[in-house]
Amino acid sequence: MTQQYDLVPSRELVHPRDEIMQAMERIYRHRMTTTSGGNLSIRESNGDIWITPARIDKGSLTRSDIVCVRADGTVEGPHRPSSEFPFHRAIYATRPDIRAIVHAHPVALVAFSICRQRPNTRLFPQAHSVCGETAFAPYALPGSEQLAQNIAQSFVGGLYGVILENHGVVVGGNSLSQAYQRFEALEFAGKTIIKARLLGDVRYLTDDQLAMAERRRVSLSPVEPPAATSHEQELRRQLCEFLRRGCRQRLLISTEGSFSARLDADSFLITPAQRDRSLLSIDDLVLVSGETSEPGKRPSRATLAHRAIYRRHPDVKAIVFAHPVNATAFSVTNVPLDARTIPESYIFLRDVGRVPFGVHYLPDESIADFVSPRSPAVLLDNDGVLVVGTSILDTFDRLEVLETTAEAIINSRPIGTVAPMPDAVIDELKKAFLGE
Repeated sequence: MTQQYDLVPSRELVHPRDEIMQAMERIYRHRMTTTSGGNLSIRESNGDIWITPARIDKGSLTRSDIVCVRADGTVEGPHRPSSEFPFHRAIYATRPDIRAIVHAHPVALVAFSICRQRPNTRLFPQAHSVCGETAFAPYALPGSEQLAQNIAQSFVGGLYGVILENHGVVVGGNSLSQAYQRFEALEFAGKTIIKARLLGDVRYLTDDQLAMAERRRVSLSPVEPPAATSHEQELRRQLCEFLRRGCRQRLLISTEGSFSARLDADSFLITPAQRDRSLLSIDDLVLVSGETSEPGKRPSRATLAHRAIYRRHPDVKAIVFAHPVNATAFSVTNVPLDARTIPESYIFLRDVGRVPFGVHYLPDESIADFVSPRSPAVLLDNDGVLVVGTSILDTFDRLEVLETTAEAIINSRPIGTVAPMPDAVIDELKKAFLGE
């Protein structure tokens, strides 16, 4: 069985009705299902299964709409359970460790399902760590016992995600939070592969490279910090605001990316490890100071890379590692991302460099060689992008520009050949806006 990423606490305190309603709202908001499509369920330890209802608008689901199928088969609720209840029940019977299921029809994964393919999660470490490998289940009539058996059999080998032939995807987890996060990460990987194939050949990670990423550790001494200053309080507020905005704009997803802001010469705030980025509060952020960090919190596994960049470049005030789909598509191919598209792109990004895989995992701080205020954005081979800036806002702005630039270039492929701005225009921009 593939080693899985531990995403959620072991004890859930939210009622299943609310968990299902909130997860479906996120899925629908991000257009990963339609009004009538998709279904979610949670199995309690007593055998009761809570599930979305049949033929109810997913865009306006309420907690009272959620149906409970008791262990004895009786149904409680104002609606019939989803017509796909048979395969939820079959998966739970086959895999006692699975406690929640997400089924939906997100566009990218449907594209794989109608081509009878599975997305290769070895695209970048986080996708493989979160999702593991995926299975493929042959087609059967929706809602049928045959479909239930086809899907349940695909889960027998210990996997957590199954692409359904000409149908969609089913993902399981030990909680609905974990199932949702796997589902979201798999869809993100699928979208990235599709975009990357428009650019050229896609490069995947080897076992050794995945193991290298898995070995990353952050060892900092826990030290209680002093009382927070108003400056720290403001940075915490801004980081949370832009993390939520990044998730809304799909520049970040719940399991991927790290964002930090410099507090002083050798202190900074950073996102915690293995926490849903869209739900972080100001207290969840971790204060790192030199070789120490706040007790009781786990800073991002990218913390040492953030620290190396801050120490080398005093003018850098914020850093983001992220996996936006279009820019990450460049990172998993050998195609360069040329920012000489429109003036804004070049002014904000300069010449976008490339970092060999794994450099930001090394303890030698060599990642700081690749970025600076004059080279604020780079591609990380098979690991997304790295962007730095003079503030949280400046860094986020650059990330947005990087992703829109990458998307424009990919979208230009069916139209014609990109005509980058000539050297004379670049020189004019450098003189007018960059002081060069």
